[in-house]
Amino acid sequence: MAADVRIKRIYDQTNPEDGARLLVDRVWPRGVTKEAAALTVWLKEIAPSTALRQWFGHEPARFAEFRRRYLDEIRANVPALERLRPYLEGGRTTLLYAAHDPAHNNAVVLAVICAIRPGGSMSVIRREPRHGAPRDCARRHRSLRGANAAAARVRRCA
Repeated sequence: MAADVRIKRIYDQTNPEDGARLLVDRVWPRGVTKEAAALTVWLKEIAPSTALRQWFGHEPARFAEFRRRYLDEIRANVPALERLRPYLEGGRTTLLYAAHDPAHNNAVVLAVICAIRPGGSMSVIRREPRHGAPRDCARRHRSLRGANAAAARVRRCA
């Protein structure tokens, strides 16, 4: 059974349907109080390293390489994935991020990893999209918009 994972910008209004609200950024978002964030937990250890985050700089052209490097970091960080597991098994989980771009951020990549196989192990996805290069993937799914659509696009293509 797959986990019910959504992604959402932390600046968006909270909603009771969010379920567990997990901030997955290493740096606290500007202008957001802890009360307004209504977090279940802040999982900064699962966020990209500072060096990777600074290299990426939220440039869409670097996203494919960012995704590959971030997946390598996550594969090496099993304790952080295990800390995430109870929230995924407990029902709907919303991964929160602060980036402006809903399609090119770490929460999109992390949402893909949050799928749980029937055997109970977390899947860490293949490196290349099923149907071609990232450019082909972007063309194929151009009509999708928004953060949840972006996560679905990456999940389907991985």
